Order: sequence, then C-alpha cells, then structure tokens
Amino acid sequence: MGNCSSCPSKGKCGKKEDTCGIQVNPKNKIKNVIGVMSGKGGVGKSTVSVSLAKELNNQGYKVGILDADITGPSVVRLLGIDKETRAMGTSNKEIIPVTSKEGIKVISLNLLIQDENQPVIWRGSLLSNCVTQFWTDVLWEELDYLIIDMPPGTGDVTLTVMQSIPLTGLIIVSVPQSMISMIVTKSINMAKKMNIKIYGIVENMSYILCPHCNEKIYIYEKEETEELLKNNQLKLLAQLPTTKDLANIYKGSFEKCSTIIKEQFKNIVNEIKNN
Repeated sequence: MGNCSSCPSKGKCGKKEDTCGIQVNPKNKIKNVIGVMSGKGGVGKSTVSVSLAKELNNQGYKVGILDADITGPSVVRLLGIDKETRAMGTSNKEIIPVTSKEGIKVISLNLLIQDENQPVIWRGSLLSNCVTQFWTDVLWEELDYLIIDMPPGTGDVTLTVMQSIPLTGLIIVSVPQSMISMIVTKSINMAKKMNIKIYGIVENMSYILCPHCNEKIYIYEKEETEELLKNNQLKLLAQLPTTKDLANIYKGSFEKCSTIIKEQFKNIVNEIKNN
C-alpha cells in the first residue's frame, strides 16, 4: 500500500503526515474523494450520490461510486445495473468493480452477495472492515472523482470512512424539517471534529413543482433551512424538488431530468471544482 505521496488528499485532509494511518493502493490513481453524508436515512442521500456521479460523468470525468451503506445498499439499483450482476476478483485477491452503462465504476455489497434481499447481519467491526477493503482492495485504477455514498448516522462505518479514506470533502444532504435538521447537524459537527471540509448542504424534497405551470409549492417552512445554514455557517449548494425525474433515475432518466434539476447538480459540481 502507498503513503501520503500517492494520496489524493495530500495536504488537504487535515491529517498529519507522520501520524496518518490511511492506506492507499498504489495501483489506484484517484484525484478526488467526495463523501455524501446525512445523519438521517431516507433523505435521498443515495439519489444525490448517483445523480452527482452522473453529472460528473456527463462532463467527461472518470467517476466511481463506493457504496459504504453496507446494510442498506441502493446504489446498484439506482444505477440501473442488473440485479444478477456480480463483481469479479483477481488472482491477487483484488476486486474488479462493476461498470455501469454510462461508464461509472461501482462497488457495493450487493455486487458480492448471492441474494440482494438477504439482510447483512454484521457487527460494527465487520462493517468497517468491508468499507476499508472497498477502498484498499478494489481496482479503481484512474479516477477523477470517487463518490462515497455514506451510511446514515455517526457510527462505526461513518467514523471508518473519515479515518481510513482520504476524503477531499463532504456534501451534506438534508430535507427541510426541524427534526431532520437537528440530526443532520450531528453529522456536520462530526465532520468538523474530524477536520473534514464540508462543501455545503443539498436540500432534497425542498418543494413540489406544479405539473401545469412549474410553480414551486413549498410544503415546509423555509426558515428551517435558513436556520440550519446560519447556525452551521454553510452554503446551500442546491434545492431539489420532489419529482418523478429523480425518483426514476434508476431507469436511466437522469439525462431526461428537467433543466431545473440538471442546473442544481451543475452548481454542486462547480462548487466542488472551485474548492
């Protein structure tokens, strides 16, 4: 395994070179590692991860997705990869990621188990080791961006990602509800304690678009998001509507998404590229 000289986050991760324990596979050349995180499940974190990967791919970048949500993996389905597809191994006990029809590389536990409907009943140490191996043992080769779809909460796996993978930065996904905002703030504070850069917040399910006139109909109070941003001194990267376009991206419909959604993800990409 490599060291800081081959690390994509050298000089940017907040870790001291002499005490950093991150392992890097010398066969991989990954320029940027972006974590997509939320303290709460069900806010559309995986949808944001896959949509972001697709936008980066559309812009000509080499992209991969590491599905770190071991007990609730959904990236494979969202990419429209056939449920019978499995990742292959090499004679050196390395893992070859599956490539989607768009050319996005992906690894997920669903690509390694026989039946995607069977639960993964593992303790924290096994979950953490699995995520670490997805970083060290997968042949990602050359990537401009590796997107990590992180599990909800601030537990073992999230801590492992922050300590064992050289994150360039994080995107926080939230929805405009007071209860969710409180839980999301826990994730924000965890990232700050770990000295990991946060690009900003993506607010999902912000509003509904009227199918007749495209008027934005806000179900929740806007003040919740404004308070979350102010209290945590973060940028609002995007506001995503509740729409069939995003709900159906597993059918390959991101390219057919409305201009509003595409522009939001372009904004996220620009923020990542400029910081």
